[in-house]
Parts: sequence; structure tokens; C-alpha cells
Amino acid sequence: MKKQLILAIALLVSVGSFAQKKEIKALEKAVKNNNYAEAKTLVSQLESMEGSMDDKLKDKYYLASASAYFANGAASYEDISKAVETLEKLSGNSVAGENLKQTIENGLLTKANDSYTSKDFSNAAIGFENLYNVNKTDPSYLYYAAVSALTAQDMDQALKYYLMLDDLNYTGVETEYFATNLEGKEEVLDKNVRDNYVRLKTHTNPGERLTESREGEITKNIVIIYTNKGETEKALAAMKKARDANPNDSNLLVTEANLQYKLGNTAKYEELISQALTNDPNNSELLYNLAVLANDSGNSEKAKTYYSKSLELDPTNVNTLTNLAVLILADEQSIIDQMNNLGTSAADNRKYDELKEKRLALYNEAIPYLEKVVDIAPDNKIIDTLVSIYGAVGQDAKAKAIKEKKI
Repeated sequence: MKKQLILAIALLVSVGSFAQKKEIKALEKAVKNNNYAEAKTLVSQLESMEGSMDDKLKDKYYLASASAYFANGAASYEDISKAVETLEKLSGNSVAGENLKQTIENGLLTKANDSYTSKDFSNAAIGFENLYNVNKTDPSYLYYAAVSALTAQDMDQALKYYLMLDDLNYTGVETEYFATNLEGKEEVLDKNVRDNYVRLKTHTNPGERLTESREGEITKNIVIIYTNKGETEKALAAMKKARDANPNDSNLLVTEANLQYKLGNTAKYEELISQALTNDPNNSELLYNLAVLANDSGNSEKAKTYYSKSLELDPTNVNTLTNLAVLILADEQSIIDQMNNLGTSAADNRKYDELKEKRLALYNEAIPYLEKVVDIAPDNKIIDTLVSIYGAVGQDAKAKAIKEKKI
């Protein structure tokens, strides 16, 4: 009886294995014939048998299943995710598996790029995440997933990707190869392509350089997302970790400064921005930030000094030009109130004339900054303000001409 039982069990296993092989052959045939709907049905039928398959049969099953889900690139992102997950189950170095991974990577790259360029950022994020799962030697895919999710305003997903990048110590620093074409313009090229162009004499002045690190950007976004979620302690912890690793990084100093400002620590904000400015004295944005802080603190003269220094470094900064004009015109209402409260005595009339001249002086001081804003980035509100001021100072011809710039 015992021998018969063993024989019966062995026979049962053999029949089961035969059925699995038969089903997997049918699955492979459906994939080969591009009949992916039938193939996915067969995958579902085989799921219950997966636990009893031997390793060799499992690999055949996983490979065919991944192909079925991928559907030669025509699948939805959901099915492509299943294809990627299935490929990760493959044991050993399967040549067919590696070939399929490369095919899926190429197809996904096209699909993710198409989603991004068509502004379908949510799907682009899924596509780039899948790309990373297919090829984990290239964390830049994870970076583009984070950027896509952030653009889609999916903060939880963006945070997930940024934290993964942080754990990987990803910087994004790469060697960039360039050369100058016959039109005198510098082009960034693949190294082999660049070298061929130089040999063919279509390009000159070849060179290479390291790209800028993305580390500060990643930390900044982690801090911003945590702060917006109200998770201040996590934001501060992320900031400390980054600052400990890069204590003199100006971008990180600014990120921490902005965090401290948001938390109401204005003294710490000014200290950090000033430290960043010491490291990077020609940074117009840092001076702009200090000007905004000084103005918010009620120190208009200090703000004016910072705005002016910022413009010396970047004369085309629209925000600085606009804010400086607004700061100059801030005293206008006070002057108008004083004029309106005067009586009709000779002394009051003299005072009225003095205040009128003071008001005109404000207008004339603000005009050059407003004119630059209109030249650089025409905006109807700024144009309307400038037209009103031109009218007040008697420059009617300029008022008429500037109206033509209205959008």
C-alpha cells in the first residue's frame, strides 16, 4: 500500500507538471502570435499553479507573463507595471529576460517621454518609476519620476521619489561633452558623436565639464513638501542631514533660511541669508531675499539698499525692479493724506506745494524702474500704473505711446 501511495503521488505531480508545461506553451504561443488578451487570460489561469512550478518552469512562466503584460509596448501603465514586477521575479541571468528588459526599457522611455511632453505628468511619473524598476543602475529615471509627480502636484508621490533619491545619495552629476559648431554655437553631444564631428571638422573647441549637482534641489523639495504637509520636525531633520554633509552649500543655506522664515524665525533667516551671501557675494537673488525681509520688517531704507545692490548685479530682474518701484511709491498715500488735511491758509498752501513736489519726486524716481519692467515683461497692471504716473507728471506723449504695449 505504501509503495502504491508513493507511486500515486508521483503520478499526480507528473500530471500536474505536464498540465503546467502545456499551459505555459499555450501562453508562449499566444505571446508569439501577439494575442495578448488571450495571453493575459492564460496568465490568470496559471497563477494558482505558480507555487508548485520548479524554478526552470517558473522562469519560462515569468518571461511569457511579462511579455503578455507589456504587449509589445501597447499596454497601459498598469499592465506595464505588472510586466516590470513579473520580470523582477526571474532567477539568475536569463539572456531572454535581459533582452526583454531592454525592450521594455526602450518602450517605456518613449512612453514616459511622450506623457511628459504632452503634459500628462501623472502617467509620466509612473512611466519613469517603472523605468527605474527595470534599470536600477540609472537613478536619473527616479529623478524624472519625482519631477513629473511634483509638476502633477502629487506631493506624496514626489516625496516618495525624492526620499528614495536621498537614500541613494543621488547627485545627478555627470560628465557633459561639448564642442562648437560652424555657426559658433556650443553644442552638448554624446562623446563619440562629438569626437567624430571634430574629426570631420564640423565642430571645434571640444571640451568636457561636470553638470551641476541636483542634491540641493532634492533637499529643497523634500523640505518644502514636509513643511507644506505640516511635518516641521521631518523638514528640519532633512535640512540638518543635508547641511551636515554640505555646510557651505549656498543653495542649502537659502533653503534652510526659507524654512526658518516660514516658521517665523526671521532673525535666523537673515543670519543664514547673510551667510549665503558671504559665500556667494554676487548672487542677486540673495540680495533680493534680504530686501524682502527688510521691507517686511518695516526697514524700508535697508530694503531699498538691498534692492539697489541686487539690480547692480542683475539689472533685468523684474521682481526686483517691480518691488523697488512699489517701495518708492509706498509713501505716496501718506503724502496724499497730508495734502487732503491741509486748510486754505497761506502756510497751508505753501505746505501743499511742498508735498506736491515731494509726490512728483516719488513718481520721477519710480518711473525708470517701471519703464524697465514694461520693456522686459509687459504687464497690463504695470502699464496702467505707468500711464497714470506719466499723466501725473505731465508726460502725456509717453502715456499715449505706452498704451500701445498693453497686452
